[in-house]
Amino acid sequence: KEMPHCNGYRHGTRYMFRQGFRQAGVPAPARTLVPYRLGDHVDIKANAAVHKSLPHKFYHGKTGVVWNVSPRAIGVEVNKRVGGRIMKKRIHVRVEHIKLSNLKAEIKARARRNDELKAEAKKTGVKVELKRMPGAPREATYVKGTGIIDVAPLPHMPTY
Repeated sequence: KEMPHCNGYRHGTRYMFRQGFRQAGVPAPARTLVPYRLGDHVDIKANAAVHKSLPHKFYHGKTGVVWNVSPRAIGVEVNKRVGGRIMKKRIHVRVEHIKLSNLKAEIKARARRNDELKAEAKKTGVKVELKRMPGAPREATYVKGTGIIDVAPLPHMPTY
């Protein structure tokens, strides 16, 4: 007799839904008190300690946009590849399973820095380059050594 297929809702999530060392148990209340607004980017990270509204394993690790806010759950719109196309899927997830994403932190920091550079350039009258440029190659250096070392195998010594 053959073994049956194990294709349950949470199959293959042994390590995916595992919590970190000393992180087990119910999440702290601070996780539920974070304000989410429409248009926020959020990361979906399923917390297996909270069984209600646990997202499917496909959405674990995905980033989406908040499209609905309700008292206990957040509506998140996520891209999902189906066949050859990318569909926008709308799912509701409890707040224990999501966190605000740092997706736009670098973009916002660069925009802030560019605004400062533009203001400085306007004051001084010098044109400034705001585009991201690749880093320059490192300066040439000399490697100091102690000289040449001959590397040769040791003579064979029988061990019997």
